[in-house]
Amino acid sequence: MEEALPKKPPPTFWEPIFAARTMACKAYKSKPISHWILLLLSGGLMLTAFPASSLLARVYYTNGGTSKWIISWVAVAGWPLTALILFPTYFICKVSPTPLNLKLALSYLVLGFLSAADNLMYAYAYAYLPASTSSLLASSSLVFSALFGYFFVKNKLTMSMINGIVIITAAMVIIALDSNSDRYGNVTNSQYIMGFMWNILGSALHGLIFALSELVFIKYLGRRSFHVVLEQQVVVSSFAFILTTIGVALNHDFEGMANEARSFKGGKSSYYLVMIWGAITFQLGVLGGTAMLFLSSTVLTGVLNAVRVPLTGIAAVILLKDPMSGFKILSLVITFWGFGSYIYGSANVSSETS
Repeated sequence: MEEALPKKPPPTFWEPIFAARTMACKAYKSKPISHWILLLLSGGLMLTAFPASSLLARVYYTNGGTSKWIISWVAVAGWPLTALILFPTYFICKVSPTPLNLKLALSYLVLGFLSAADNLMYAYAYAYLPASTSSLLASSSLVFSALFGYFFVKNKLTMSMINGIVIITAAMVIIALDSNSDRYGNVTNSQYIMGFMWNILGSALHGLIFALSELVFIKYLGRRSFHVVLEQQVVVSSFAFILTTIGVALNHDFEGMANEARSFKGGKSSYYLVMIWGAITFQLGVLGGTAMLFLSSTVLTGVLNAVRVPLTGIAAVILLKDPMSGFKILSLVITFWGFGSYIYGSANVSSETS
């Protein structure tokens, strides 16, 4: 009679932690130190620049700004910053610019138009909603990115990802039901509803832009090198800048900037500082997100995107005295839970395909 094999003892509490530490050490040693420095800087930009640009947009409206076109114009006015980073990469990486054929140019033009429209929708949201509420509603772009990615790019959707989508949608409903608690005194009920709807529509369009950008890479580019990603960002942003500039000019808002600057709380210098730093922080956030996608993965980028939602809300409460009701805190927690569920599902899809 054969002797029974000894049972393997159950894993201790520390074993998964030691395993994770071993994996982290292997990952660290597999890349040069410059990779991790760039990754750290890119993550830092995502977690600081995007919340800062959201807060500056709200500061503009709080201190006397009224134009929606100006704020949408500021969001793309910093596109030369990305171009300044793109051009040296041709010499450093010893690569040539991607040939721009008619189909690719038309794709970039469409993405530029959609980006300009998206920025305008978010400008209406910032005009009528607190920054903390806007950031929470903007997190619904993950829902639309997943859905559009599933239909247009044939990306996989796991049950965990679907669960995250449902949870985030529930968080948006909670905010809608608690609309009276965080509405500014000078904002009417109809304006608040308009801001809410424009924010959701902007998030939907943002998700569509992500899916279409991925589709452009698959159909026309076929590679996701760093300079190609930067090229797309520069061309799309420059198209969006041109289209938004036309809108600002037709609306005569360039002439109104001087009047806004004179009546702005804090004076002209504060007004132009908000404009300049708004343009810089938005582009730095875009650069950070672009670099994170290239240096790591969509999962890690999604994690940081989830983390910046509560960071924006907390910063808005501390710096801008945004109202923070119990329902909004509940919505924040549920949104974070939804992000976690979605990211877990994305990680499983990534491990299956790798």
